[in-house]
This record gives sequence, structure tokens and C-alpha cells, in this order.
Amino acid sequence: MAFASFDKGRGGAPMAEINMVPLIDVMLVLLVIFIVTAPLLTHAVKLELPHADAATNTLPPQKIEFAIDARGQRFWNGEAVDRTEAARRFSQAGATDPRTELQLRADGDSAYRGVAETLADASRAGLTRIGFVSQPDGR
Repeated sequence: MAFASFDKGRGGAPMAEINMVPLIDVMLVLLVIFIVTAPLLTHAVKLELPHADAATNTLPPQKIEFAIDARGQRFWNGEAVDRTEAARRFSQAGATDPRTELQLRADGDSAYRGVAETLADASRAGLTRIGFVSQPDGR
């Protein structure tokens, strides 16, 4: 690549030519790469898979509606329970079906301690699907 010129009149003028040879080389290399890799992308193994008809067993997971009011009272599907009874029921529900969903409704004025204890009891029982239910603002 030569930058010097024997022409003294245009020696200081900027060069307005683009050297196309490196661009063509890069394009040819890319073309070769694409030609080589394209057949590899379309290669597939033909399989004859067996057909089977079976009814899917999709039982919806059980749902527990658990509520804590402002005084810290716990409710299992509307029935008042204490912490030990709730923990026993969590263990029973976790042993029966670990996909059981716990929907927790906590009053805004309830102490966080009751919510944390409930989450710990549910986690210890093997319940991992826990949702917090809230009411939208009436604004």
C-alpha cells in the first residue's frame, strides 16, 4: 500500500480512492464459510416415532386460601386455626401433593411476624408455590 506520489501538484491533497481488494477478500472468505456450513444446518435424522393415544392426567393442583387478620388470627379456607394446627395441615398438604398452592392474604395492619412464621411453616412442609393475594387500590 503506497502513500507517496511522484506528482508534486497533488502531493498534499487527500486520497479519494477506496482500496476494494481487502473488502472483496473478506466477502469471499465469508461466502466460502457460508457455503460450507449451510448443508450442515439442514442435515436431520429421519425417525419413525410410534404413535400412542392416552388421556392426559392433568389434575389441577390443590389450593389453600390462608388469611391473617389485623389481630394475627389465622384462617385456613375461612376456618380459624392456630399456628400449630396450620403447621400440621401444611405438612399434611405438602405430603399429599407438593404442587399445592398456598394463597396468602395478610391484612395490611397485621404484624410481619405472623406472615414470616406462616411462610416458614409452609416452606418447612415442602410447599413451594406461595402467592400473595392483595386488593387493588381504590384510587
